[in-house]
Amino acid sequence: MSRVSKNPVTIPSNVEVTISNHNVLIKGPLGSLQQKITEFVVLEVVDNEIRIKTANESKHANAMSGTIRSLIANMVHGVSQGFEKRLQLVGVGYRAQAAQDKINLALGFSHPINYVIPDGIEIETPTQTEILIKGMNKQIVGQTAAEIRAYRKPEPYKGKGVRYSDEKIILKETKKK
Repeated sequence: MSRVSKNPVTIPSNVEVTISNHNVLIKGPLGSLQQKITEFVVLEVVDNEIRIKTANESKHANAMSGTIRSLIANMVHGVSQGFEKRLQLVGVGYRAQAAQDKINLALGFSHPINYVIPDGIEIETPTQTEILIKGMNKQIVGQTAAEIRAYRKPEPYKGKGVRYSDEKIILKETKKK
């Protein structure tokens, strides 16, 4: 069995878990998430913990048990506390403004960029150069942050662009005569 899947997932008191045939549904104060489970993995709820076991001793079952454990742990964390990513805009004239279902980005192009916010994601702009992405699904939060960052990745000479708040950009030295 995978080292990851040996650790049980603790269920907080405000989270409800329902396991049916090859499906797990997790409800919490922020909403509900559902995940399909492969036939190689067996889930049990014992004493406010979800325990993951393999159906057989194959390598694939071992790998899937660790993956499913991580997915379920992220779901439990997402419906109880949620996930967030912070982006920073670095550059002269770089701005972001959150509208109802869009975020307007001015990133030095000749045209503004209107990014449509996916369902289940909430975007705030505390300042014009900060973007805060919140949601209960870790994968969608990360994908949204990556798509916004991809419009203008940080360049290595001046560091201008869209970067994660905890990202360190190593600047290159300019060409010398």
